[in-house]
Amino acid sequence: MDKGIEQHFRKDEQPFLDAAAGWVAEVEDRYAPKLTGFLDPRQRFIVRAIAGGRDLIIEEDGGLPEAERCRLLIAPSYYERTEEDFEIAVMAIRYPAKFVEIGHRDVLGSLTGLGIDRSRFGDIRVGDGTVQFAADAGLHDYLIANFTAVGKSKVTVSELKDPELFLQNTEKWEEQIVTAASLRLDAVLAAVLNISRQKSAALISSKKVKVNHVLRESASFELSDADLLSVRGHGRIRIGEIEGTTRKGRIRLEIGRLV
Repeated sequence: MDKGIEQHFRKDEQPFLDAAAGWVAEVEDRYAPKLTGFLDPRQRFIVRAIAGGRDLIIEEDGGLPEAERCRLLIAPSYYERTEEDFEIAVMAIRYPAKFVEIGHRDVLGSLTGLGIDRSRFGDIRVGDGTVQFAADAGLHDYLIANFTAVGKSKVTVSELKDPELFLQNTEKWEEQIVTAASLRLDAVLAAVLNISRQKSAALISSKKVKVNHVLRESASFELSDADLLSVRGHGRIRIGEIEGTTRKGRIRLEIGRLV
């Protein structure tokens, strides 16, 4: 991997950087496609950055419509991919909705409780009496045989093959441009939420802020492209393009807020 690119990423991202560089090198050496696990937007941004300028194609699919977590197919430029290349099964969970309520967190906990790594399943969507999630197709039989309960509720799992039955992404994001004093976490939160730096720092220190699903307790943590923020009590914020600085030296950010 080009050492120059490492300086643009965080130290705690180094293991993923190394893995991504390995995937790209494997495709170039073997002239064969590489399928990743389900990656969040920041991880996909990193893979594309590392593969930039190479004679490769990178395509993504999350199984469900407008998925947040997607698998990447990294392949030589001449490769013609098919949907089957992504090896995704969309699974449906059915449960007695009249007597119990099952949410996203419940399903996430049950899947990880089965020992399934987070990279092997994608988005989880909750509907009326059903929950759907995208998973590595290799887990199909295991899930049907072993995913029999969520919490204390008995459930049944089956594969959905008709895309017309897939739950749509009902999230609505409001895009806007903000200017922040810096890319520090407290500065960006203050600008986006229109609060003081003291209040944004208090949110961070009180463990109410996650970046890319990881709790961050340092106000000086620096944000970057494709970061996804979850702020308890204020919803989710995604960082889009960093558009440079204003005449007054403030940083222009393209952001999205979940509304």
